[in-house]
Amino acid sequence: MDVPASQQSSTGHAHWLGAFAHPAFALIWLASTAALIGIAMYDTASGWLMTTLDLNPLDVSLVHAATNLPMFLFTLPAGAIADIVNPRRLIIAVSCAIAALISIFAALVSFNLASPAILLLTTFLLSAAWALNSPAWLSILPSLVPKQDLAGAVAAHGVGYNLSRTVGPALGGFVIVHFGMATPLWAFVAANFAVIAALSWWKGACQETGALPAERLSRAVKTGVRHAANNRPLRTTLVRALAFYPFAAAYWGLLPLIARRTGEGAEHYGLVLSMISAGAIVGSIGQRSLRDRINADWMVVLGTIGTAIALLLFAWTDNFALVLAASFCAGVAWVIVLTSLFVSAQNVLPDWVRGRGLAIFLTVIFGTMTIGSAAWGQIAGKIGLSEALFLAAAGIVVAIPLSWPWKLQKGEAMDLSPSLHWDVPRTAETISDDRGPVLVKIEYRIDPKDRTSFLRALDELGEERRRDGAFAWGVFEDMGEIGRFEEGYLIESWLELMHLRERVTNEYRILEDEIRDMLLKPPHIEFLVAAERAPMRRRRRDAAVGA
Repeated sequence: MDVPASQQSSTGHAHWLGAFAHPAFALIWLASTAALIGIAMYDTASGWLMTTLDLNPLDVSLVHAATNLPMFLFTLPAGAIADIVNPRRLIIAVSCAIAALISIFAALVSFNLASPAILLLTTFLLSAAWALNSPAWLSILPSLVPKQDLAGAVAAHGVGYNLSRTVGPALGGFVIVHFGMATPLWAFVAANFAVIAALSWWKGACQETGALPAERLSRAVKTGVRHAANNRPLRTTLVRALAFYPFAAAYWGLLPLIARRTGEGAEHYGLVLSMISAGAIVGSIGQRSLRDRINADWMVVLGTIGTAIALLLFAWTDNFALVLAASFCAGVAWVIVLTSLFVSAQNVLPDWVRGRGLAIFLTVIFGTMTIGSAAWGQIAGKIGLSEALFLAAAGIVVAIPLSWPWKLQKGEAMDLSPSLHWDVPRTAETISDDRGPVLVKIEYRIDPKDRTSFLRALDELGEERRRDGAFAWGVFEDMGEIGRFEEGYLIESWLELMHLRERVTNEYRILEDEIRDMLLKPPHIEFLVAAERAPMRRRRRDAAVGA
């Protein structure tokens, strides 16, 4: 039997190419990597441009804050949008907008018309567009390669990012020195046109959605936030992130001033950024062997100590060689912490909410980086650059014992695959998807001696209900009949109830089975929908017709 061309990655000469054996992936990877290099060059140009316009530490750090603030504001809704619209068309549209925005800004820079306010506004808008694009880029990967090459495609995407952060800043600094401040901006515009051309050529279909209608954007966002709030292992990951990123933001926000203090120009700044990315690549390669020796909690501690050492070096010296060494150390430490926290978050999220859960994780990172960059800029303006960096190093070390009680979860013992063991509710009439809210009532009858164990298990089940979409939950005991309890929870709509049915995991099912073993008879379940009332205008019209 012939093997389709799209599935020949493991045969013949295509075997060693992996994901790159598929022309669509190879072309789009090249275009996306060019765009990533372009945005790295823009970051270099924008940071250095601000130092030529204004040397105030707060204003310089605001460039980094303007980069991270949109990621904080828009990453979560962007993750939901990528599930609702065609991601290929979304990327094309956003890339067109980016090309137009940067063309205008490059023209202003060319004619010396740029100001700090225009620079910050452009950076904010660009970062907002990038936040909208990022989830869409990840969502088209399964459409570019067959399933067996998906892991390789994801790895190649990460290589492209780290490559861009290594090459882009150094290239940006070189281009600024030899060809002018506007040149890297025009290169970024050209890279976006390459993305538009590649995606316009590729007509592949994106992943199909499930049988149920897609969630509404506002409800999808609320459900994702509700899940994160009730997912204890994810909350632990977020706490550990909050103990690291506000302090690490100090060197990111103040890096242009750290580089300028060495006495050289934009090329040094670009090399500093490139050295951080080179450290990240080395950290990405080396952390696999580290994970075989120490657990995720100690990985985060190791990365935190490495960041503290980098902050101390940045504060202590203006020798360029030592600054480069500190930058390399910071890059290694950064990727060790980020990967450890990212894997922990991945392992405790079921598939249906993985995108939104990771978006919340990224939102916390970008939010703390945004606030931290602005705060450390203001602190440096008042007490000095070196003093601010010393303070950040002390803070990140103190945060280690304070956050240690929150242990990261590997999640190997958790079966978060869908169980699909709930029957579809039987109804007397067709119920529209938007009807709601829906009240689910479950009656239990138990032996009184099992009361404590039953309520403990039911509390855990209630947390599961809230994680999967319930916005209110409670359990009630019948004062007129010993051993009779009623559980009740509210869902926003009938469609949301159907989605909840598909979200129930095997971990959830095990807990339900434990509860059933304590019951004297099977539970009685009722589904009640908020009663609809005809609008007053329609009732008057019907009365007039009857008359």
